[in-house]
Order: sequence, then structure tokens, then C-alpha cells
Amino acid sequence: MKVDPRRNPETLLRQALAEEEYARRGRLKVFLGYTSGVGKSYRMFDEGRRRRERGQNVVVGSVQSKASEDVQQLLSRLEVIPLFDCAGTGIMDVERILARHPGVCLVDGLAFDNPPGCTNQKRWQDVERLLENGISVIATINLQYIEEYVDRVEKITGKRATQLVPVSFLQKADEIVVVDAPPELPLNRSDDPAGAGTSRVMNQEQLSDMRELALLLAADVVDRQLSSSLDGSGIAASWGAQERILVCLTPRANATRMIESGRRNAARFHGELFAVYVTQGETAPEDQAALDKNLDIARQAGATVEILEGVDPAEAILAYAHAHGITQIFIGHSRQSGWWTRFSGTPVDRLLDRAENMDVRVFPQ
Repeated sequence: MKVDPRRNPETLLRQALAEEEYARRGRLKVFLGYTSGVGKSYRMFDEGRRRRERGQNVVVGSVQSKASEDVQQLLSRLEVIPLFDCAGTGIMDVERILARHPGVCLVDGLAFDNPPGCTNQKRWQDVERLLENGISVIATINLQYIEEYVDRVEKITGKRATQLVPVSFLQKADEIVVVDAPPELPLNRSDDPAGAGTSRVMNQEQLSDMRELALLLAADVVDRQLSSSLDGSGIAASWGAQERILVCLTPRANATRMIESGRRNAARFHGELFAVYVTQGETAPEDQAALDKNLDIARQAGATVEILEGVDPAEAILAYAHAHGITQIFIGHSRQSGWWTRFSGTPVDRLLDRAENMDVRVFPQ
């Protein structure tokens, strides 16, 4: 992390606006379940009960239609705002909640489509309105209802949800809690209004895969929280909550080995893989062919591929690495003269000196 004590006007303005937005907007906390029946609703209402007992102004904005007995007992100790009838369907009464203006509103089930004719099409949009009016929200959602995850969930469970919430909304959360379930708990009930919940017991492999996806989503939310917080404070961070591996390619680089190693590490730590090449003037036809082959290998491995320009390759690579939160840099190195000899001193030493908070791995070529 680098902190510049001499804040320029643009940085100061950005920080002031971020602080103003933070003070004005309500807080969002999400209990994320990787399948139905893990107990996320109970966790949310129990937290609401405890907050109310501590003197906070708490109301319930929505409840799942099939609440368990334990949840019903918690609801008896909370103020519940009745649902509003819209086209024959009960929806969260946003106007009444706004008029009541509690400190915290509990919303059980973010993934709910309001019927045609309502002000908002989606419940998460209702929640956004509460947040914009300074009301904090604690909500629940299952992984299968996250729009960008439906394909992966379908491959695991064979089911596809239709009432969805964009991941961009969850990325605004101030806190996200993955609700885990004991391995012996039989997850065989459904709380899905769209009929895409768990209607049968998953095997342990499926549960493990779903749990892994939920943890990955939570890590991404935390990563974005961190980046947003540091950016608002005028702090540039070169790291994040996930591994991001950058492979630096040249025509003579051992691309297959470097990219395969990067791919394995990215997959192991649920990270991201990047590959870059820094242009260095005209390239001989044979070198261009070798470079194109290496770039194709990177694309086939699922890497984000970029062509960079810069007089100093090290500066171009490091600027890209800082901008993308890179945690590991893979480079090729040879005793023969090449583009690395453009660096002053030992090439690897120079990169190590500048790659603060990043690991550098050297591959012979």
C-alpha cells in the first residue's frame, strides 16, 4: 500500500464525496446461503431481535411464506410491517416503511419479482430505495438467485432460478455473511418462490461445490469493499482478497509452463489469471509468430490478455499490476540479451525492488 500525504484536489474531492455518501446511505448486510435450509433467515431475525433488545429501531419488511417454528418465535418479538397488495400479490410495503423510517429493516428473500404494475420490478430495487433514504437493511439470499452464478449453479444442481439479483447489488454490501450448515444437516426443503430451491437432498460433493462458490462470491465482495475504501481514502493498494496472477510474455518466454503454473494457482485459490506483452518497436516475423502462439496459449487457458505500450517495460508491467490488484508476477529470464536487458542493473532485482506487496516468480527461458 502506498499513501501519498500530498493529496491533490481531485483525491480530496473524491474522498469528501465518498464520506458524504457513506454518511447519507443506509448500511446493507447480507446473509448468503449456498442452498436452502442452512438457517440464514433464522440468523437474520435473531440478529434483528438482539438489535431491538439493544434499543435499535428495527422492523421486518418481508418474511418467506414458509417460515419455520423457530423463525415464527423470533417474529413474535419483532415489529412486522404488513405486506402491500399489488395486483393480488403481497409485496414489501416500501411507502409504509419509509413513513415509519426505522433504523433497520429486515428483508427475508431478496430474490423476489414484484408483479406488473408495481413501482419496482424487483425486491432488491425496493431495498435500494430504502438504502438511498438512509434506512439500513439486513437481507437474505441463496446463491442460486445471483444472476451471474445461475449457469454454474445449474451445472451443479440441475436447477435454474428465474427470480434473480445482479451481483453488482451484492457488491454494494457493507457486510456479507456466508451461512454454513453442519455437514450432517439434511438440506431437503425448499424456500424458493420460483420453484428452483432445494427439493431433494444434495450429496456432499454438490454441497461442497455450492459452498465453494458462495465463499468465492463473498471474497469478491470483500475485495471490492477493500478497493472502494482505499480508493475513497486516496490510498493505492496493490493487493486484494483474491489471488491475481500476471504472466509476462515475450516471443521467447516458456509460455506453456508459465501459463499452466499460473492457471493452476489461480484455480486453486479461486483467483484470476492475466497475461501481458509489452510492445518493443518492430518485431521480426519469426518473433511475432512465436508471440502470437504464446498469446493464444494464454487465451485458451482463460487468461485476460492485454498488449501494453511503454518505453520502460518494467514501468508498464507494474502500472498494469497496480491497476488490477495483481498479487503474483510470473516472468521469464535469460542470460542472453533481450528486452530484459533494457533494465538498469539486474533485471530480476529491479523488478523485485519495484514490485511492492507482490510476489515475483522467475522462469528460465
